[in-house]
Amino acid sequence: MEKLKGAVAVGSLKLFARLPFGAAQRLGAAVGWLMWKLPNRSREVVRINLRHCFPELSAEQRERLTGETLVNIGRSFAESACAWMWSPQKTVALIREVEGEHLLDEALAEGKGVVGITSHLGNWEVLNHWYCQKCSPIIFYRPPKLKAVDELLQEKRTQLGNKVAASTREGIISVMREVRRGGAVGIPADPEPSMKSGVFVPFLGATALTSKFVPGLLKGSTANGVFLHCLRLADGSGFKVVVERAPEALYSDDDATAVAALSATLGSYVRRWPSQYMWTMKRFKKRPPGEKKWY
Repeated sequence: MEKLKGAVAVGSLKLFARLPFGAAQRLGAAVGWLMWKLPNRSREVVRINLRHCFPELSAEQRERLTGETLVNIGRSFAESACAWMWSPQKTVALIREVEGEHLLDEALAEGKGVVGITSHLGNWEVLNHWYCQKCSPIIFYRPPKLKAVDELLQEKRTQLGNKVAASTREGIISVMREVRRGGAVGIPADPEPSMKSGVFVPFLGATALTSKFVPGLLKGSTANGVFLHCLRLADGSGFKVVVERAPEALYSDDDATAVAALSATLGSYVRRWPSQYMWTMKRFKKRPPGEKKWY
C-alpha cells in the first residue's frame, strides 16, 4: 500500500510539472479552493490556527484569510512540483526580484559559517534552488512519510551539488559540523520541536514551542544568521526573494532571549504575508502546562 501511495504521489507531482507554470498554478489554486469549500481536516486546522494567532480579526476576515491561505497552499504544491521536476535554472528564472542579496554575499564573504533561516512561508522549494546557486549548503529537512517521495525530494533538492540532512541525530550533527567548519546550511525554523528541544515563546497572537537549534548554531556569534524567504508575486508571474540579517538578540547566550527573537522575526514575515503561510501545519500541538490542546 505504501508503494502504491508513493507512486500516486510522485505521479501527481510529475503531472503538475508537465503543465505550463501558469496552468499549474491555476490547477493548484482550484484544488486549494475545493479544500476551502469542502469539509476536511486541513481547513479546520487553518481555522483553529488563525483564530488563535489573529484574534484581532473579525470572524469574516479570518474566514476570508482561510480561503486565501488554502488557495495559496494549492499554488505552492503545484509550484513545488514544477521546481522539483524542472531544471534548477528554469525554476530560478521565475524569481523576478531579490531584496537584500548583498547581505547574504557579505555573510558568505566573512568566512564564518552561514545559517540560512527560513520557514514555511511562500515557496521554499524555489528558494532552495536560489540559495544553492549562491553557495553549496546542507539543507536540513523533515523527511516525508512516503519513502518514494522522500527519495525523489533528496534527488531533486541536491541537483546543484549541495547536500541534504534529515532531522535525525546524524543529520543534526552534520549540520553542526558544517557550520563549525565555515560552511553554509539552510534550516526551516518553524516546525514544532520536542519539548526538551524548544522554548515556549510568543508567536503573533499566540504562544508556540519553538526550536533552540538555530539559536544554538549562532550562539556567541560563531556564525552569521540570514533570514531567507521566497514570496509569490501578487500577479502570479513569479517570486521575490527577501534576505535580511538576523537580529542581534538571536545571537544571545540566553536561550529564551534568542528563541524569542527567532519567533518574533518569523512572525513579522507571516504578519506581512499571512495568506502565504502554511497554516495547515499543526504548529501548536504542544501547549504550555495547564493549557487546553488546540487540535
